[in-house]
Amino acid sequence: MSDRKYAIGVDFGTESGRAVLVDVADGREIANAVHSYANGVVDETLPGTGIRLEPDWALQDPNDYLEVFKQAIPAVLAEGGVDPEDVVGLGIDFTACTMLPAKADGTPLCFLPEWRDNPHAWAKLWKHHAAQPEANKLNQTARELGYTFLDRYGGKISSEWFFPKAWQILDEAPQVYQAADRLIEAADWVVWQLTGVEKRNACTAGYKAMWSKREGYPPNAFFKALDPRMEHIIEEKMSGVIHSLGDKAGGLTDEAAGWTGLKPGTAVAIANVDAHVSAPAATVTEPGRMVIIMGTSNCHMVLGTEEHLVPGMCGYVEDGIVPGLFGYEAGQSCVGDHFAWFVENCVPAAYEREAEARSVDVHQLLEEKAAQLKPGESGLVALDWWNGNRSVLVDVDLTGMLLGATLATRPEEIYRALIEATACGTRIIIETFEANGVPVSEIVATGGLPDRNKLLMQIYADVTGRPIHIAATHQGGALGSAMHGAVAAGKAAGGYDTIFDAARQMARLRDEAYHPVAENKQVYDRLYDEYVTLHDYFGRGANDVMKRLKQLKTEIRANS
Repeated sequence: MSDRKYAIGVDFGTESGRAVLVDVADGREIANAVHSYANGVVDETLPGTGIRLEPDWALQDPNDYLEVFKQAIPAVLAEGGVDPEDVVGLGIDFTACTMLPAKADGTPLCFLPEWRDNPHAWAKLWKHHAAQPEANKLNQTARELGYTFLDRYGGKISSEWFFPKAWQILDEAPQVYQAADRLIEAADWVVWQLTGVEKRNACTAGYKAMWSKREGYPPNAFFKALDPRMEHIIEEKMSGVIHSLGDKAGGLTDEAAGWTGLKPGTAVAIANVDAHVSAPAATVTEPGRMVIIMGTSNCHMVLGTEEHLVPGMCGYVEDGIVPGLFGYEAGQSCVGDHFAWFVENCVPAAYEREAEARSVDVHQLLEEKAAQLKPGESGLVALDWWNGNRSVLVDVDLTGMLLGATLATRPEEIYRALIEATACGTRIIIETFEANGVPVSEIVATGGLPDRNKLLMQIYADVTGRPIHIAATHQGGALGSAMHGAVAAGKAAGGYDTIFDAARQMARLRDEAYHPVAENKQVYDRLYDEYVTLHDYFGRGANDVMKRLKQLKTEIRANS
C-alpha cells in the first residue's frame, strides 16, 4: 500500500472495451488495456445458431462485456504494478442506447438455453436500427396527443433509443418481453454485475429514454396509447428511481473482485455514456465551451445554465453531463466515415502508388496536397449528408452532394471540400445553439481525428471562427470514467467529492491549439453562405430530390 491513489475507467465501445488505470492526484495514465469482444457486432448470424438476422439488426453478447472486466482490469493492474488496495474507485461508460432484457437477478435472457435462439433476447447495440417502424409510430402518437417531451429531442425520437427497441421486442417477440423482468441499458447492467445492485443513471435515462429530472418519464397513459401492453413498462420492466452521475452505485462484490483483481467493496460509480463522460475529461465543466468528440461521426456537447429548446438537437438533460447544469447534445452522423468513403472509392491509382512509394497513408497524402490549396480555390462546395443528417435537420433520408466539379477538379480539392462541409455542419449547429440562448465561445476537441488531421482542425477553427483546444488525453471516455470512479470514492477515501474538483486536478489540455486565420475566415464566410443556401434548399423541403432518388433506388432494387 502506498500514498498514491488510483482509479480505473472502463470504456465500452462498439467492438471492444478499454480499461485505463490513472493516478487520482493528476490524471496521469499509468496503464491501459483493450479487450476485443469475441462476438463483436452481431449483424448477420446469431452466434452458435446459424439463425440469420434481418437487415438493420445489430446485437451483442453481454458475456463479452464481462470478459472486459476479467481481462482488461487485471492487465492494467499488472502493467501498472499497482497494489489493488490503492485503487479507490472504478467507473464505466458505454455506447448508448445499448439495451437488453434480463431476469430479476440480472441474468440476460440470452444466457438461458430456452432463449438463446431468439435474437430479441440478446443485447441490442446502439446502431440497431430495426426499430424504425416503432420509432415512427412513437413520434406520430406523441405529436397527435400533444406531448411536449419531443421538444427536448429536436422533435423526434430515434430508432436507436430505448423505447423503440423495447417496443420492437413486444411487437415481434411478446414472449421475450413477457419473460424479461428487466429491460435495462447495458451501461447499468454492467454496473449491476459489479455491485450486485440495480441502479439506473441519469445520462442514459435522459438522453435515450425520454426521462427528465423535473417530469420523470412520460406518463403511463402515453405508453398505453402506444400499446396497452406497455402501459406499466416503467414499473414492471424498469425503475422510476434515477441516480446522479458521480454517485456511488455500490461496492465491488466478492465475485466481481475475483474477476478484476480489485478489493471487495471498491467504490463503483453510477454508469455514464461514452460521449458525455468525455466532457469533464476534456476540462469542460462550465457553460460556453463546446466539446466535440471527433471520429467517424461528431458529437457536440455544451453546458448551459438555463433550459432552452434548440431545434434539431439530439437532446438536453438537466444534470446530464455534470451536476447543476443543462447538458445539450447535437451531432453529425458522417465525418471520419465521409473521408474514409472518399479514400476507399474515389482516389486514383496514381495517388495510391505515390502514397506507397513515400510510405505514407493515402489520407496523409490527400491532407498534404489539400493543405497547399487556399480556401475557395477549388470552386467546390459539398453537403456532408452521406449518412443522413443528425443535427439540425434530423433526417436520415438526406444524402450527400458535391457542387462545382469540373474536368479539372482534383482529388485533393474534393477531399478538402468534404472537410469544409463537415466544418460548415458544425458551424450550423453552433449558430443554432447561440440563436436559441446557448452560447458557444470556444471549442475543445477530443477523439481520434484531432491527432490524425491538422488541416481538418485548422479548417474547423477558420469556418467556425472559434479557437479549438485539444484535450490532453487520448482516452476521453476511460479517463472520464476513472474521474467519476474517484468521485464515487469521495475525498475521504483518496478521491474527490465532486466532478468539478476531479476535473481541476485530473483533466488538462495540450499546449497546441488552433486559432482562426482572419483572411481564411473571410473566404469561408462566403462559402458558408453558399452551404446554408444548399442546406436549406435540399434539407428543409423546397426540393426533396434526394428523397425521391433514394425512393427510386429502393423501388428498382426491390424489383430486380
